[in-house]
Amino acid sequence: MNIYTKLSNPVALAVFIFTLTLPILIGFITRTRTKDQEDFFVGGRKMNKFIVALSAVSSGRSSWLVLGLSGIAYLRGTGAVWAVVGYIVIELFQFIYIGRKLRTETGEYGSLTILDYFETKYKDNSNVIRIIGSLIIAIFMTSYVAAQFNAGAKALSTAMGLPLILSLIISGLLILVYMILGGYIAVAYNDVVRAVIMIFGLVVFPIVGLVRLGGINILLESLEKLNPALIDPFSLAFGVFIGYLGIGLGSPGQPHIVIRYMSIDDPDKLRFASVIGTFWNVIMAWGAIFIGLLGRVLIPNAADLPGGNHEMVYLVLASDYFGPVLYGLIIGGIFAAILSTADSQLLVVASTFVRDVYEKIIKKGEMISEEKKLKLSRYVVLLSGIAAMVLAYFAQDYIFWLVLFAWGGLGASFGTSLILSLYWNRTTKEGIIAGMITGTIVTIIWKLFIKSITGIYELIPAFFLSGLAIILVSVVTGKKERN
Repeated sequence: MNIYTKLSNPVALAVFIFTLTLPILIGFITRTRTKDQEDFFVGGRKMNKFIVALSAVSSGRSSWLVLGLSGIAYLRGTGAVWAVVGYIVIELFQFIYIGRKLRTETGEYGSLTILDYFETKYKDNSNVIRIIGSLIIAIFMTSYVAAQFNAGAKALSTAMGLPLILSLIISGLLILVYMILGGYIAVAYNDVVRAVIMIFGLVVFPIVGLVRLGGINILLESLEKLNPALIDPFSLAFGVFIGYLGIGLGSPGQPHIVIRYMSIDDPDKLRFASVIGTFWNVIMAWGAIFIGLLGRVLIPNAADLPGGNHEMVYLVLASDYFGPVLYGLIIGGIFAAILSTADSQLLVVASTFVRDVYEKIIKKGEMISEEKKLKLSRYVVLLSGIAAMVLAYFAQDYIFWLVLFAWGGLGASFGTSLILSLYWNRTTKEGIIAGMITGTIVTIIWKLFIKSITGIYELIPAFFLSGLAIILVSVVTGKKERN
C-alpha cells in the first residue's frame, strides 16, 4: 500500500493534517512573549533546560535522521552506527563545555548572533568578521533552507498526491506563519513538539518491528544470511569509517544549533540539558538504525522500494506496520523533522541580515527602536522564506549539490573559530578571519577535486586546516601587536 492510498483514510489524513497545523497554533500562543529583537532571535535568553535540550536535538537532526540514517543502515548494516557516534559524543561535550562558556560570554557581551560575539570579543570596528561571516552564512545557509523546503514539499506531495509547487507553497507558509508570529520562541517550542513526535516514531516503530520479526536474534541471523558484513560494524572502508566519525566535527559550527545554548536562562543548566539531549540522541539514532536493519531483512532488494530509493524504507515499513492514527502521526513526524531544521536555519538567515548586516553595518552608530527592529526581523523572515521557496523550485539540483557540503562548510568555517575563541586566549581577529576563509575554501576544493580520490569527507581536512590557519595567523599577528 502506498503512502497516498493509506492517507486517503479520513482518520490518518486528519492526524497528518493536525501535525502540520499544530505549529501555527503554537505560534499564536507564543506571539505575546516576543516583544523585542532579543526575544525574536534568542528567546530573551529565558528558555528552560528541557526546551533547549529537545530543541537542539530536533533542529540538528531533521530528515537526515529519520530517512537518511535508516537508509544508511539499510545499505551498510550495523556499520551505520559510526555515522552517529561522532555527533553524539561531540554534542555531549558541546552542551557541557562550549555551550556553557558561549552562553556566559554572549550574555556578557549582549550578543544575539555568532558574528555579534566574534566582532565584540575581538573589537572588530572594521566589521570584516561580520561581512565575511555573513557571506558564508548566505552561501551555505540559504541553500540549506531551500533544500529543506524542497524535501518538505516532496514529502507532502508524496503523502497527499499534490503538485510539487503547491506542496512547496504549503510547506513554506506553514513555517513562515508561526515564525513571523513568535520568532525563536515559537521555533523552540515547535522543535520540542516535533522532537516528541520523532521520538515516538523512532522508539515505537523498531519495537513493533522486532516483536513481529521475532526478536533481535532473528534479525541478526537473517542479516547474516543476506551478507555477513551487515552485522559487522567494522566492515566499512577506511575512508567511509573516518567520514562517518567526522560528521560530528560540524556541530560546533552550525549557527542554528549553537544559538540554542545562547538562549538558555542559566548556563549551568546546560549540564542537565546535556543528559536529556544525549539520552534522546542515542535512543533516536538506534531507533533509526534498527528500522533500516528491519527493512533490509523484510525487503532485501532495494529495487523493490519506491523508486529504488533505500531512504524510502522508513515510509514503506510504517505503511505495513501501523493503523491510520499512528501512521498519520508518524508520516507527519517525517514532515515535522524536515521543517524543524528549516525554521531554525531560516531564523539564522534573518538574524544575519537584520542584526549583522542592517543594524551593525548599514545603520552602524544609529539608534533603531526595538519596535522597528522586530518589525524588520519579521519582514526579513517572510522575504527570506519566499526567496528560499523560489530557489527550491527553480534550482533543485544546484541546491542539493550545495547541501552536501553545507554542514561541512559551516562546521569548518565557524566551528574551529568558535572553539579557539573560547579556549585559546592568543586567538586574534586576523586568526578568526583566516579560519573562516580557509574552512570555506578547503571545503569547496576538497569536495570538487579531492574527495573522489581519497573518499574522505571534506569537513575533516577543512576543519583541521581552518584550525591550523587560525593558530598560525594568530601567532604571527599576536607578535606584531606585542611589538
